[in-house]
Amino acid sequence: MDVLRPPLIRIGGRVYRKNLIQEQAFPHEEEEDFYAGPGDCADEPCDAFGVEETERGFQCRVEVPSPLYKYIIGKKGETKKRLETETRTSISIPKPGVEGEIVITGQHRSGVVSARTRIDVLLDSFRKKQPFTHFLSFALNQPAIQERFLQFQEEVLEKCSKDHGVSSSLFQNPAKLHLTLGTLVLLNEKEIQKACDLLQRCKEDFVDQMTGGQPLTVEVAGVEYMNDDPAMTDVLYAKVRMKDGSDRLQMVADQLVERFVASGLMLKEWDRVKLHATVMNTLFRKDPTEERKSTMTGKSSFKERESFNGQNILKLFENFHFGEVQLDSVRLSQRFSSDASGYYATSGQLCFS
Repeated sequence: MDVLRPPLIRIGGRVYRKNLIQEQAFPHEEEEDFYAGPGDCADEPCDAFGVEETERGFQCRVEVPSPLYKYIIGKKGETKKRLETETRTSISIPKPGVEGEIVITGQHRSGVVSARTRIDVLLDSFRKKQPFTHFLSFALNQPAIQERFLQFQEEVLEKCSKDHGVSSSLFQNPAKLHLTLGTLVLLNEKEIQKACDLLQRCKEDFVDQMTGGQPLTVEVAGVEYMNDDPAMTDVLYAKVRMKDGSDRLQMVADQLVERFVASGLMLKEWDRVKLHATVMNTLFRKDPTEERKSTMTGKSSFKERESFNGQNILKLFENFHFGEVQLDSVRLSQRFSSDASGYYATSGQLCFS
């Protein structure tokens, strides 16, 4: 890292310089230790947080989802002790699994602010390592689309089953066909409600105007692959486009993601949303629930994937027509779940009409 140009971290509307962090790995244990040198964020203005004066000094409260407590505590409480010692504060953390506030108290306002700043940076770092829990989606699982998808699967297996790596386990569950707009890490009910509330504000602010309060008619046709070599395909997807030739679907998707990124609920990954409906994925080969073990731990599973040769599929099904669908809502979908229809359970949704 260039010490003269350290990377910047944006947290809660503020910008911090990211200094060198030393992390110590402990065999067979989760990565829970953290170190930040005493100079980190030393120039943080004292009015950046809600610090209140009490009879015993100063106090600051910060809401933290319970799954993240362990990262502030650290292995055998070492991270918490270090933070308290270096900032001369006392940090009170609720019991594991109990949602509540972390309370920082100290004799000096600057120490309380320093501890709060370090906790924010620490949590931001580890939150980014959490596997996503929810995603914004358009459901494509209407009966007509499912029927055509099953026909696609049958024909692919009939004509291309001898191609390297092609098997029935690669295909998406037809009840869960969808377009993903972006992923979120929501660790408690309050964060889920925050995402639901933002969806409704998006509806009022721009979605209603873009859609005219009517469903968007979309055509699902043709297939494409994600990587550079069709002979080594990991993801094959169906392409989507507006029936009227407009770019309204893309505009709605882009603005939704932009608003969620600005709120801090979603990380920015691309300049534009890549609208695609996954139909085959090598992650499904071992586990139809999207390689549960590897994704739940947040570890990359690409090394374990066995790619398939998609050349013939791309040639034979280049223009395969999956059908038309009326998109009437954006859903906040819960990962690794199912509702009565077989689609992902919905935590909230934005309806167009």
